[in-house]
Amino acid sequence: MTSFRYQILILFIVLALILPNFIFAEENLEETCQSMEKIEGECQTLSATACRQLLEKCGQYYEEKSAQIEKDISKTQKEKETLQNKINILKNEINNLNYQISQSNLMIKDLGYQIQDTESSIEETSLKIKDSHQQLADILQLIYEGDQKSMIEILLSEKELSGFFDDLMQFEALNAKNQELLENTKNLKSYLEDQKESLDEEKDELENLVKVKTLQQQESQATKKEQEYFLKLTEAEYQKHLQEKKETEKRAAEIKTRIFELIGVPEAPTFGEAYEIAKFVSDQTGIRPALLLAVLTQESNIGKNVGQCYLVNSKTGEGVRATSGKKEPKTMNPTRDVPQFFKICEELGRDPYNTLVSCPMSIGWGGAMGPSQFIPSTWALYKDKVSAITGKAADPWNIKDAFLATGIYLKNLGGTQNEFKAVMQYFSGAGWYKWEEFYGRSVLSIAAQYEDDIKQIEGI
Repeated sequence: MTSFRYQILILFIVLALILPNFIFAEENLEETCQSMEKIEGECQTLSATACRQLLEKCGQYYEEKSAQIEKDISKTQKEKETLQNKINILKNEINNLNYQISQSNLMIKDLGYQIQDTESSIEETSLKIKDSHQQLADILQLIYEGDQKSMIEILLSEKELSGFFDDLMQFEALNAKNQELLENTKNLKSYLEDQKESLDEEKDELENLVKVKTLQQQESQATKKEQEYFLKLTEAEYQKHLQEKKETEKRAAEIKTRIFELIGVPEAPTFGEAYEIAKFVSDQTGIRPALLLAVLTQESNIGKNVGQCYLVNSKTGEGVRATSGKKEPKTMNPTRDVPQFFKICEELGRDPYNTLVSCPMSIGWGGAMGPSQFIPSTWALYKDKVSAITGKAADPWNIKDAFLATGIYLKNLGGTQNEFKAVMQYFSGAGWYKWEEFYGRSVLSIAAQYEDDIKQIEGI
């Protein structure tokens, strides 16, 4: 009986220690997750595993908050169009974007931990392989020394017959150990290759996440400016704003002369000129012009570092920023892209060391070319298809060729049947994570705006 009471007492003590912490964590999740500084401060008192769990909880918290705000925005949009409702919608959109940016920050941090773990595992595996190699070398040396003696020599060198058989058994054991180490090394190498592949995927995922976060920040700034504009209006001014008809001809003229901002091309076209090129590509591929223009806008507007670097070292991929001369170690992948880049430049009569490419972001490699931002190894897959249509060498810095390559790529991804799916595959490959869908939604939103512009141009 005493033992049972003792066990119950121990259980209550354990629960008393655990439950308050659990309740505290749940009740203060909003406070803990409100900034990365708070989360990192909390992580300093936790194990690596517990920290990762906290990051995941905070990520889930922001996802739920974002979903709730989207419901509120949808509800408000169905109500009467008043100035206050418009301001409330913009306020909720800003809060939603802030939640999404916070979620992106958490995922970047979590991926950073994953990459560190994978890199540590790769280093540990490499050391095991090195140790196996050394053991193999030692065993092979012993076997080699044993092979230099004939059976007669071994037999005569032993005083007793049992010693002779002991030597034979030792050589047999060495051979068995040798086979075991070889198999072990083979398995370690296979595991190492899997780890390296996993590391590449994690880094690609991190690079995409940084791009999505950049887009979220850009949209947040634009929404804040829109909110500031409407905050200055009265209700009467807002209603007048809603009722005013657009001057179709004037608007169309503005659109036709508006510069379609593409970084990395010598002369950016007007929107009207870009639309004419997009219509040509649409005839060739079936991709609607507005979607094509939206993808190109998105690709060229991610970051201000597009088309601002020169390659300086083909062996390492190091480059420099054109504006400041600052070194950029990861300007272009030296094994995947540099050989293709040199080939492209040779075909076009360009100096590869005097041709602008994209600078690297905070992670990953740069080296993307022209308005479509194709990396050289990807451009190599589409340049012949472009040449077959244009009848000349494909040039990624030529606007028409860049548009055409993007259209062919989107068509291959099924862009004539499912635009969202094609855009997401364009961005992240065959599969993607839910958080990456911000990119696809952003492209389709831009496409909708361009569709309105095109209707104005066409007088529809």
